[in-house]
Amino acid sequence: MTNNHNNQKPSAIILLSGGLDSMVVAGLAKAQGYNLIALTIDYNQRHRVELEAAATIANHLGAAEHIILPLDLTRFGGSALTADIDVPKDGVDETSIPITYVPARNTIFLSLCLGLAEARGARDLFIGVNALDYSGYPDCRPEFIKSFEAMANLATKAGVESAEKEGQGFTVHTPLLHMSKAQIASEAAKLGLDSAMSWSCYDPTDEGLACGQCDSCRLRQKGFADAGLADGTQYA
Repeated sequence: MTNNHNNQKPSAIILLSGGLDSMVVAGLAKAQGYNLIALTIDYNQRHRVELEAAATIANHLGAAEHIILPLDLTRFGGSALTADIDVPKDGVDETSIPITYVPARNTIFLSLCLGLAEARGARDLFIGVNALDYSGYPDCRPEFIKSFEAMANLATKAGVESAEKEGQGFTVHTPLLHMSKAQIASEAAKLGLDSAMSWSCYDPTDEGLACGQCDSCRLRQKGFADAGLADGTQYA
């Protein structure tokens, strides 16, 4: 049975990075009637300003709970976001997986969401992965999500008991999976979400501005431009 926080609404775990995609996913989950339990991972990422964005978004959407969980992935390294490696500024290269890929990040983060879901009695997980306008990350593909969902229902007490009772197991919701960045920007506007609350830049300046040149900034800028919408981000 799904844990309810108020008014008998089902609860959903939202992986809330503080980026545009996760903000829209959280907004969509709220619009669908879920109580939001937001999980933000502080993995000592280069762009730690996104943690503040996540807190702002969670507060704005009235999350029932917002956990910022420390997990220092700089101990692993292996990415421009977690090690002393320059963030590429030459544009999106669709022929290879970029150095901004964090090893197994979505697998790790979804596993934490799964643990929180089981502890809270929730059965719905929301993540803002996108298979269209993305940087080639393998853990943003539909095949990965499908496999993780199957694993979630095999590897947990709640999943096993649900299968035995033919009840509802865990579902990983990916409402942005097949949307372009322009469609995501438009969805934010439809939901009445201020884009300035979110943060996308991988390599912010010392003054706290978005660099405007990293892959994430380029994808965001193009998305808003294609949608004919103003982007609330301040760029260097």
